[in-house]
Amino acid sequence: MRFIQFLKYEKPYIVLFVFIFCMVSAVFYTDPNMTWSWNTFLYAGALTLFVLIIFFLYRYQQSLRAIRARGDEDHENLSLEAASLQHLFEEKEREHIRSLNQIHEKQNEYYDFIVSWFHEIKTPISVLRLMQQTEIDAKIFHDEVSRIEHYVDQALYYAKLDNFNQDYDIKNCDLEQLVKEVIKTHSKTFISKKIRLRLQIEPTTIQSDPKWLQFILNQLISNCLKYTQEEGEIKIETGSDLKEKQLIIRDNGIGIEKTDLPRIFNRGFTGTNGRTYTKSTGMGLYLAQQLSNKLGHYITCTSETGLYTEFVMHFPKNVDPYFNMQKNAMRPR
Repeated sequence: MRFIQFLKYEKPYIVLFVFIFCMVSAVFYTDPNMTWSWNTFLYAGALTLFVLIIFFLYRYQQSLRAIRARGDEDHENLSLEAASLQHLFEEKEREHIRSLNQIHEKQNEYYDFIVSWFHEIKTPISVLRLMQQTEIDAKIFHDEVSRIEHYVDQALYYAKLDNFNQDYDIKNCDLEQLVKEVIKTHSKTFISKKIRLRLQIEPTTIQSDPKWLQFILNQLISNCLKYTQEEGEIKIETGSDLKEKQLIIRDNGIGIEKTDLPRIFNRGFTGTNGRTYTKSTGMGLYLAQQLSNKLGHYITCTSETGLYTEFVMHFPKNVDPYFNMQKNAMRPR
């Protein structure tokens, strides 16, 4: 507040001082017993004006302190509300940014996968086109069609990954039967590469979705067949302990480099084997692990270069009521 503005609110005091000064001056001027002196009058006027200014300055300072005190109190109260709102806005902004980042990440993932998928599927299609112009080799024809089917399955399951809760049905599954069905689809590859198969599967019931679990098993067995040389061996057996049931798939193929092993379940990771021995999208093991996690399972892998690779699927040993409740809660209505 400016001093001039302040004086507008002090008019009553100004009028009072002027009135008192005029009254005193009039008394001195009209009193016959006193000698009037203009010097004395001017001196008294200056003294009165000085006192008046001191009084108003004091009043001005008091008003400023009061205004500041009220302003600080109001500012403090406002700051508490403003801080709360600002914190809320910042949190919402962070959530929005995280959501955008997730959307962008998903878009980039889809873009990378589609580009890789189109690149990989062109190869078997080109081979089939060439075979139309030459004598058809049944084995090559079967292999290329199988590759196309494999890539199409990967694309379909990858597209369903985000909408998994709308397309699954947890039930008791016969693990031995599922494994044998998957092996049957790869029987020609086992025969053509002369790969021995050792099955040591005990009757085992697990909770899972049979369709999704078959896809997972297909990715694991395909990976073993891909990197197992002719006349090699793949062993599939079951195991268990106090907490879980296990399905163990082991081959005696080329193995996995130690530097690659921690990253084999990463999206798009092909590793040394994928670049050296055969073309790979790097999506099979990624999808297998992602789907396993959604079903309440998980996959681990151990390997030694040139000796073996072993995948272990871990299943809860006891019936887990969580998935039944989740299934009922998430089933579309």
